[in-house]
Amino acid sequence: MKIDILTLFPQMFEGVLNQSMIKRARSKDLIEINIHNLRDWTVDNHNTVDDRPYGGGPGMVLMVEPVDKALEDLKTKYSHILLTTPQGKVFDQGKATDFSLKKHLIIIAGHYEGYDQRIREHLIDEEISLGNFVLTGGEIPAMAIVDATIRLIPGVVGKEESLLEETHNEPGYIEYPHYTRPADYKGWSVPEVLLSGNHAEIEKWKKENSKKA
Repeated sequence: MKIDILTLFPQMFEGVLNQSMIKRARSKDLIEINIHNLRDWTVDNHNTVDDRPYGGGPGMVLMVEPVDKALEDLKTKYSHILLTTPQGKVFDQGKATDFSLKKHLIIIAGHYEGYDQRIREHLIDEEISLGNFVLTGGEIPAMAIVDATIRLIPGVVGKEESLLEETHNEPGYIEYPHYTRPADYKGWSVPEVLLSGNHAEIEKWKKENSKKA
């Protein structure tokens, strides 16, 4: 799988993409991730990517031209293009699963007041949001999308059976509580059934203690 991210702040991704599971997935060539500075596709000497909105209003708007030129260079017939926006569909495990089956994702991480509407209408496949709250820009949503998506690619997670029991894999449910050693700490005890070795009863307990989201 290949992921290209268009951003005005490439340096924000350096730590996230070079640590933990994402680093291992890249080192095993299970995933290719490329970070692109949108300013590389600007057409003036000042590398301008934003301008004042027609009709007036606060803030600056991301211009359509550099985004279009970048996508012309990056996209293929396999590309699925995402735009991070507050108005987009809220990202969830189902979306992560869908994205993990794509051959090529392009994620546009925007900033400023918003996007030229022509980007949304003509250049992308869908808009994605992390939820009903305000962030400085689209970089953090892009990181979340990448992290949740690539861990579903075969070979990325060490024990793939652990994916089957993760939170949100069963729609509407959150994973059961977990305990580890010691079995008793300050009088806070692990449920006896988990110490019993009775696998049938343990599975029953897990299902009963999975909570509805």
